[in-house]
Amino acid sequence: MTTLDNWTAAACEQLGIETELVDVRQILDLAKVAAHQVDRPAAPITAFLLGVAVGAGQPAGQVAARLSELAAAWPPG
Repeated sequence: MTTLDNWTAAACEQLGIETELVDVRQILDLAKVAAHQVDRPAAPITAFLLGVAVGAGQPAGQVAARLSELAAAWPPG
């Protein structure tokens, strides 16, 4: 296991979240698009927004796709 895997497992355990619910690659890919297409600080904000939307019952894959599309189309700053 990697450090990231260990951290994810420990954080999930601490928060009572099943690790199967965490798609690390999806989150990192979304953060990457937000950081590069929008602004670096957009990465953690976008990941947070993904979590809020999923917590409110929206499907993670659909939310990540919508946010990725929004970030990819973001006009250059």
